[in-house]
Amino acid sequence: MGESNWPQAEPYRIKVVEPIRRLSRSEREQALDRAGLNPFLLKSDEVFIDLLTDSGTGAMSDNQWAGMMVGDESYAGSRNYYNLEKAVRDIFGYPFFLPTHQGRGAENVLFPLLIEKNKYVPGNMHFDTTKAHIEMAGGRGVNLVRQEAYDLNSEYPFKGDMDIEALVNFIEEKGKEQISFILMTITCNSGGGQPVSLGNMQKVREIANKYALPLFLDAARFSENAYFVKKREQGQAEKSIGEIIREFFCLADGCTISAKKDGLVNIGGLLAFAEGQEELFQQARERLVPLEGFVTYGGLAGRDMEAMARGLYEVQEEAYLAQRVGQVERLGKKLIAAGVPIQKPVGGHAVFVDGKTWLSHIPQEQFPSQALSIELYLESGVRAVEVGTILAGRHPETGENIMPDLDLLRLTVPRRTYTDNHMDFVVEAFRRLDARREKIKGVRFAYEPKILRHFTARFARA
Repeated sequence: MGESNWPQAEPYRIKVVEPIRRLSRSEREQALDRAGLNPFLLKSDEVFIDLLTDSGTGAMSDNQWAGMMVGDESYAGSRNYYNLEKAVRDIFGYPFFLPTHQGRGAENVLFPLLIEKNKYVPGNMHFDTTKAHIEMAGGRGVNLVRQEAYDLNSEYPFKGDMDIEALVNFIEEKGKEQISFILMTITCNSGGGQPVSLGNMQKVREIANKYALPLFLDAARFSENAYFVKKREQGQAEKSIGEIIREFFCLADGCTISAKKDGLVNIGGLLAFAEGQEELFQQARERLVPLEGFVTYGGLAGRDMEAMARGLYEVQEEAYLAQRVGQVERLGKKLIAAGVPIQKPVGGHAVFVDGKTWLSHIPQEQFPSQALSIELYLESGVRAVEVGTILAGRHPETGENIMPDLDLLRLTVPRRTYTDNHMDFVVEAFRRLDARREKIKGVRFAYEPKILRHFTARFARA
């Protein structure tokens, strides 16, 4: 047997543990009632296995924790800022960057500089906070992901790709003057954590050049995307993760990044610009100061910038990526074996359960994936998140609920945090739910916020 036939083992040792406790069924019922049937409003101590998000919930390395101890908390000119600047130059090839407190901070700085009222921002598929920031800046987000993304059983390897024909048709129909910029999300979270191919990114760059449109990356999971490119895209296998990352970013004019994902930190983000974007960088620099903080800290402590700088290097390690993506894939395969419909192939950071299909007796206007998240918590103490009709929000002009083709429950796996035994517990929870899923009821709004409603809404049984 060769070296490749060994079973996969985590490329790290566990040094510190955090105790977790599973509440009783009656305690979980009381907790969920207090939370208005919204898992976002549960206390963390009321959750056994937390798969709500991978944003800022992972475990940092000993090297990152060591970096926290050399934090320079100077208001201006912190040495940690310059270490982070070097990492951005080394990894992405961008000469201009600004730290922000997280990804949405970067969007809040950048988008008003690019978006004019009622103009469009086409993308493969915008995530919730991105769509909200586009609309808050007066723009209109448009999803043009390829059609395979909506076929959950399709094994197409790059379901996050932009539909190139649809993009061209949209620009021609609306006129390039009505387009603010193009935004590519890697990996494509709302579509099931699906990657974007390098070839697709190159075609989008060509279109951006043809119509003289800016092209930016929403690159929270840039390294996971590069790993999929290496493993799935023809002609990329011999390249390093770092080489693929650099090629991707060289095709864009800049990026926003939530470092709480592939930065491997609990807080932090960045806004960076390619060569030739110095004027836009200077405008963003001016906006950063009143919105986030001084240009060399951007809402972050020096220690957080140091941890981010080190995490951006660590996340490129192929052994880490193989274990990270492999754990999520293993969870997905076990759920499939248990008869649970999911988005295929499994994405990089989460398994997306097809709540609309699994609970087909619940009408979409009664939010089947939200109902599933409620019952999953009641059954097991596992917290997940709806990525469907509630997250999609209301149409900005008609006020009607948007009914997306994909109505999913996201089981989001934090990085370097849970073992495979925890994932097996999640699978068992679905097996037990299966025995009574026909009895699960839908929900309705008891309180509905106007913006990003899924975070703080409260629900009642339909």
